[in-house]
Amino acid sequence: MKKLALHWKIIIGMVLGVVYGLLAVKLELVEFTDSWIKPWGTIFINLLKLIAVPLILASLIKGVSSLSDISKLSRIGGKTIGIYLMTTLIAVTFGLVLVNVVQPGKSFSEEKRIELKEQYASNAALKIESAENVKGEGPLQFLVDIVPNNFIQAAGNNRNMLQVIFFAILFGIAMVMLPKEKISTVKSFFDGVNDIILQIVDLIMLAAPYGVFALIAGLVVDFGGSAELFKALGVYSITVVLGLLLMITLIYPLVLRLFTHINYFDFFKGIAPAQMLAFSTSSSAATLPVTMERCEDHLGVSEEVSSFVLPLGATINMDGTSLYQSVAAVFIAQAFGYDLDLGQQMTIVLTATLASIGSAAVPGAGMVMLVIVLSSIGIDPEGIALIFAVDRILDMLRTVVNVTGDATVATVVAATEGQLKKVADKELLS
Repeated sequence: MKKLALHWKIIIGMVLGVVYGLLAVKLELVEFTDSWIKPWGTIFINLLKLIAVPLILASLIKGVSSLSDISKLSRIGGKTIGIYLMTTLIAVTFGLVLVNVVQPGKSFSEEKRIELKEQYASNAALKIESAENVKGEGPLQFLVDIVPNNFIQAAGNNRNMLQVIFFAILFGIAMVMLPKEKISTVKSFFDGVNDIILQIVDLIMLAAPYGVFALIAGLVVDFGGSAELFKALGVYSITVVLGLLLMITLIYPLVLRLFTHINYFDFFKGIAPAQMLAFSTSSSAATLPVTMERCEDHLGVSEEVSSFVLPLGATINMDGTSLYQSVAAVFIAQAFGYDLDLGQQMTIVLTATLASIGSAAVPGAGMVMLVIVLSSIGIDPEGIALIFAVDRILDMLRTVVNVTGDATVATVVAATEGQLKKVADKELLS
């Protein structure tokens, strides 16, 4: 096992997790799995979340403070946000085109729709309540939420990543504006903290194959009795998956080809462990430490760029989530017999794009944003109950796209800034 690359170890863990999960369902080992296997997956995710806030804080402060002047920060920031918005708009548009061509909602039977609504009514109510709270806060609440009134409280919750990022950027800008001799000690401190956190990442990743095994095994056991539901929602799922595949196999390679000289197969080899981890955790934030390590050490992205672009991307870049929201919104409308006009579908594009910016980088957050998207086009938000059965699997897949998009933008920004170094083959494959 020691000679295997990390992504192969993770893949083996995933496959064994699926095999074990299926056997556990057949041999009635569900209770044993929930009690003795599944907790190890939870521990693994908790370890990754444990270092998310300190990593973002240290890496962003280090990245911003290392910039020579404010103009360089604004240039890199402008490129980053601009490319993120561009890929998000493309993802939403792709989703709308596919769902209108395939029309998965038209194949949903009335009996199955009623069954799903009854089964997931309580989950739907919770998401609707969360979305109503967001909707009732006013158009500028997003900006209000970015600025924390207490940094300690903000740092104590992974859902407040934007607040941590705001503080880190503000802190870094202040360091850039001060004379170097006055901040040398502080800069050395955060440089050291960043190195320590990255070393912790390496230690945690030693357990990645086992953590992924536990996560996948638990997931298979949880959905072991839902084969009929997956069949009923198969067309919808295939539509979402097709859109996600187009982003990974068409859009991102095209963006890399236009702005960089890196081969996409090399890019994929370099980022593969982060993609596998994104799939198993369904969290861009939990995957962030590995995404940064792979981009820096295996794709050649400079630390200055990765420490700014990737933490920002884990929070505001949700290409996979945005695509899923556009497909799900139209699918639910079709299932209830609504025909959306062009204006309503353009509303989906705008709302899904803006909602993705505020969507937390944690599992399931996209569902709350979907309620807002549905409400914007006048569709009953309770319709989200139709897709709960397959949302967990699709959440895993769209997180892979989110993380791949983050790495793509980081590579592009590094290339345009002349900060993309060539990586040796042995580093790429390790």
